[in-house]
Amino acid sequence: MLIFGAVDFAAALSQAGRFLGYRVTVCDARPVFATTARFPHADEVVVDWPHRYLAATETDARTAVCVLTHDAKFDIPLLTLALRLPVGYIGAMGSRRTHEDRNQRLREAGVTTAQLTRLNSPIGLDLGAHTPAAGGAGLALRRRPVRPSTRPTDAP
Repeated sequence: MLIFGAVDFAAALSQAGRFLGYRVTVCDARPVFATTARFPHADEVVVDWPHRYLAATETDARTAVCVLTHDAKFDIPLLTLALRLPVGYIGAMGSRRTHEDRNQRLREAGVTTAQLTRLNSPIGLDLGAHTPAAGGAGLALRRRPVRPSTRPTDAP
């Protein structure tokens, strides 16, 4: 599970991802936020631009890409790349309005309608969450039903 965006929801999602058997990586370009102290349940915390890290990372159909950055300067390059990779799940955080704006920007970046159908947004289940922990549970539950059956730590 690759989590992009070192936000509070990422901490909850990294814990849920570990519980579900994923090898969890949290990536953010901001070193003040991307720390092992903030993400003790992550197997790896990386300080890098999300799209650059994803381009250098081996992925496959078992990989879950969770985009929590909620910032177009990170989201658009990252999702443009992710939607062209053979990963098993791609989800992005944001309201429906943010999702519509993001889709427009992705189309302008050359993403096709077929590729956009792979994007799950808003990410997670609507559980009426008011805390990062509850939001993380919704994210993990949304991801779990479509996960291919594999050994738990075989993929990011």
